[in-house]
Amino acid sequence: MSGEGRLKRPLQPMSTLVREALEARGLMDKYAARPAYQRNDYLSWINSAKQEATRQKRLDQMLDELERGGVYMRMKWNGPAA
Repeated sequence: MSGEGRLKRPLQPMSTLVREALEARGLMDKYAARPAYQRNDYLSWINSAKQEATRQKRLDQMLDELERGGVYMRMKWNGPAA
């Protein structure tokens, strides 16, 4: 995925949980189409959750936003729509 070299924050690893959820919902291409900073921010946000319930809630939000398109962290985003 392009753009990782220009990130100002540390690159976050994608957990098996996130990878499997993206694949299960057929959203890997939509995830890959997002800018590097968004992909990294989503992973950081999900990875930083201390409780499993919070991690799952954040993952579900990311998946829903990718599915809908035009949304990033509950804000309007003018990138490619769904």
